[in-house]
Amino acid sequence: MDTSGYRTGSRDSLYHPSDVDDDDEMVDIAGATLDFSTTDDDPPLGSGEFEDAGGSRVGMNGSGPSKLVDPLEDPLPGLGTYEDFNTIDWVREKSKDRDRHREITNKSKQSTAALLHSVSDAFSGWLLMLLVGLMSGALAGGIDIAAHWLTDLKEGICLVGFWFNHEHCCWTSNETTFQERDRCPQWQSWAELITGTPEGAFAYIVNYLMYMVWALLFALLAVVLVRSFAPYACGSGIPEIKTILSGFIIRGYLGKWTLITKTITLVLAVSSGLSLGKEGPLVHVACCCANILCHLFTKYRKNEAKRREVLSAAAAVGVSVAFGAPIGGVLFSLEEVSYYFPLKTLWRSFFAALVAAFTLRSINPFGNSRLVLFYVEFHAPWHLVELVPFILLGVFGGLWGALFIRANIAWCRRRKSTRLGHYPVTEVLVVTALTAVVAYPNSYTRMSGAELIAELFNDCSLLDSSQLCGYKQATNTSEASSVGNSLADRPAGAGLYTALWQLALALVFKMMITVITFGMKVPSGLFIPSMAVGAIAGRLLGVGMEQLAYYNHDSFLFKGWCSPGADCITPGLYAMVGAAACLGGVTRMTVSLVVIMFELTGGLEYIVPLMAATMTSKWVADALGREGIYEAHIRLNGYPFLEPKEEFGHSSLTVDVMRPRRSDPALAVLTQEGMTVGEVEALVEGTRYSGFPVVVSQESQRLVGFVLRRDLLISIDNARKRQEGVVSASQVAFTDHAPAQAADAPPPLRLRSIVDLSPFTVTDHTPMDITVDIFRKLGLRQCLVTHNGRLLGIITKKDILKHMAQIANRDPDSILFN
Repeated sequence: MDTSGYRTGSRDSLYHPSDVDDDDEMVDIAGATLDFSTTDDDPPLGSGEFEDAGGSRVGMNGSGPSKLVDPLEDPLPGLGTYEDFNTIDWVREKSKDRDRHREITNKSKQSTAALLHSVSDAFSGWLLMLLVGLMSGALAGGIDIAAHWLTDLKEGICLVGFWFNHEHCCWTSNETTFQERDRCPQWQSWAELITGTPEGAFAYIVNYLMYMVWALLFALLAVVLVRSFAPYACGSGIPEIKTILSGFIIRGYLGKWTLITKTITLVLAVSSGLSLGKEGPLVHVACCCANILCHLFTKYRKNEAKRREVLSAAAAVGVSVAFGAPIGGVLFSLEEVSYYFPLKTLWRSFFAALVAAFTLRSINPFGNSRLVLFYVEFHAPWHLVELVPFILLGVFGGLWGALFIRANIAWCRRRKSTRLGHYPVTEVLVVTALTAVVAYPNSYTRMSGAELIAELFNDCSLLDSSQLCGYKQATNTSEASSVGNSLADRPAGAGLYTALWQLALALVFKMMITVITFGMKVPSGLFIPSMAVGAIAGRLLGVGMEQLAYYNHDSFLFKGWCSPGADCITPGLYAMVGAAACLGGVTRMTVSLVVIMFELTGGLEYIVPLMAATMTSKWVADALGREGIYEAHIRLNGYPFLEPKEEFGHSSLTVDVMRPRRSDPALAVLTQEGMTVGEVEALVEGTRYSGFPVVVSQESQRLVGFVLRRDLLISIDNARKRQEGVVSASQVAFTDHAPAQAADAPPPLRLRSIVDLSPFTVTDHTPMDITVDIFRKLGLRQCLVTHNGRLLGIITKKDILKHMAQIANRDPDSILFN
């Protein structure tokens, strides 16, 4: 019986899921329209030939010795791997790694070479962490330097070398003044270069237009590169990283093209002046580095669970190089992104974050011998009375976080469901133009987000010429006293009032523009914009408190600790607390956020204000909506992510959730004996399930095990090519012994080795809250439901997510992937 047509089709569909350009074969992930065939982060499973157990090559034409093929004795390429947009089986992967480790340990006692192999295997994890730290730190340093240069390029150019940014250009100049330290003859604005004069209305218009032209050019390059080379490079990347770490497979999301494109376009997007940051995308960049380097080590290349341990450490590295906060990075990975975080991963994350921070410090991208751009040290202690405004900042952060998430998700949903999503390039250019037009007149919106935060965190000293330090000069000796480099509280001057008005306008602008910017088709992080909103609000409140203390130092609130001439209130501290509160409100981070903030500022004594604001922010935001921004985007994109923090409070049973339902057709099963190759192929072809239960017989329905669709297809297809006589009439046996059959019957196909003989099962009366816990803690793909040992049905992760969506009155069909 000739079935070659089917065989070819099944093989092609297995290894090349879509080689067509039809739009129906595309899927929308994270706002990017993507092709299922993107597979560049894993080598192809089939390469036209196989290797038999003896190491000799067997061609695809089936030549070679005829024998009864057992995949266990003769491993096949592709067995145990997963298709795109599927969930891994954590239990199986961990079991495979334990077997591999046991085999290496046993062999190490037999020879010196095997012992050396065992040592190198144990050391490979640390070597991989070293390489990830070095590569991520180097890339982060390059991104920082390039982004700083291109940001300054919008305003002018260095005559002694166009590759110098503004600050580096004026470093060696002897002609700078104290009041205008950023002015030097070597650096010229575009107006000065084109018209010959830096002042006047015409010069202002020229600078304005050049600022817009450069911003639009950078944004256009970023969005075109993303669309052309790596659609996965858009967005933050953290929602997808969380989903991947939970066991989901998105081929190409952590591939080399994504890394190259994201690195380049991240620089362009940040430099365009859009309200976005590079911190979230740097987590994606670090995970791409880790995934690519995993292919150098067999135990990480061939095991999806082990690879996810490395990716968890890489997430810590990303935050380490983004903020210069290695400990905060480790805690961020543990608290926010990781799904499975054993103690060994904690140590390796710590080591990798250390290496990355050291590499970044060696590159010194900011030229200040610090890991971060906004490192400040405050000199005045905080007082108990100030806890009230700190908690108010926490309330503001929580309200802003909840409001931002709702507004941004509504806008992203509108982008997905309307024609707006069909024109990503136009959208990016329009938002960039709007941002540039509104931002340029205000110096606080014109500067980059990191520079704005550095300005707001700054504690005014004797040497500061910033507008935010535009106080009136002290009139008597007692008020002129200073401690160290800090000044006593002083009355606000005209310069400060101007700065406050500009900051108030910047606050409104940042709050509005960030909503529509986050989620566009360019790399976009949320840390810096959220911190900027909070820092502006905090600085405004801090200046208000400072003036209140100055004019009312005899009142009961300030009496006893704020005497005239003392440095009582530090507005920069309020900016720092506000930044933490807003970032906490948006992301719902707590412990890791506090550690990141004090690593940023070096202010250990300000942990209590940070903790108070962060916890208040989380409580307020949770009261208005349980999801953080990343969980909200995971749900918006329909990823199969089982949130570990979410409680399951419904009293349903597994029989209420399992498939098949009463109105559904019977469950598709395989019997351990009695089915032919043709019948198995017809069953697989006629369904789209990822796997099939194996039972003793159709009548008894006693459970034997579970076999994956992919393993089944690969084994049958390979047996047809390597074992002579296997045809559609051949018997398929999922048993140890070959089935009894007539002498002239074709040889049987024994597939016992690909059956999971210990699938997880629950009874039909198991409460769903227990089943959900089993799925979360063991990372299951599916669980079989039995009654008195007889198979009744199956529950997959997708079934659970759909059930939870129904309970929450959400659309169950929003869960898109298996």
